[in-house]
Amino acid sequence: MPGSAQPTSVVLVHGLRTSSSMWRHQAETLRALGHTVITPDLPGHGARMDERFTLAGGIATIEAAVADAPGPVFLGGFSLGGYIAVHWAAMRPRDLTGILAASCGTQPSRVILDAWRLGAGAIHLLPDRGLSLNNALVRRTISDPVFANDVISGGVALEVMQDVLRELRGIRMESSLAAIDLPIWLVNGTLDHIRLQERRFLAATRRGTLVHIPRATHMVSLAQPVAFTQLLLDAINSSRPAVTA
Repeated sequence: MPGSAQPTSVVLVHGLRTSSSMWRHQAETLRALGHTVITPDLPGHGARMDERFTLAGGIATIEAAVADAPGPVFLGGFSLGGYIAVHWAAMRPRDLTGILAASCGTQPSRVILDAWRLGAGAIHLLPDRGLSLNNALVRRTISDPVFANDVISGGVALEVMQDVLRELRGIRMESSLAAIDLPIWLVNGTLDHIRLQERRFLAATRRGTLVHIPRATHMVSLAQPVAFTQLLLDAINSSRPAVTA
């Protein structure tokens, strides 16, 4: 008779200015179900805040995390982590079972990135380099203080913005998605302002699914953590055959 899916290795890649701490809820839930969970910090973030961010360094981080994971791997990424995860998967075919890319529904074009760099540069001139503003926005966006703390507790990467926004010019989401012959879940909150090309991205995939999580902002995994975690579990379980008893 059909059984539940076998435990899977899951690599989850965090977003810009956050760290691996943002995945606390998902990691605890997945590990309780027997999955191996790896949540690396990207260069310039979390425990690696003293490093400079480069796209090559981000790619190497995912490469190492996937290589360290036992057996087939399900790869997930949020925002910056989603862009890099898709970019890596297009270049490095490996025994992945599927990909979930959340909150990365807009092509990081030079015009958009340069506008963000100007804004980030202005915020960086504040006395605390923008830390208070960042934390206030996080706590306003994420109503549950426990999940807001998950964003902040691993450290806020204030110095990384210019490097990231420059390096993201090397990302081409549509061509990367088109090169990946795997189940891909594109996940966005209905209140996310950064999903301008989500339909084009879906059309570019070979085996893609677009999912909207109601009442979720850009930080979808923290704004609606229960719904997001259930979706992640469904994606993991449906990306590989169930075992039989």
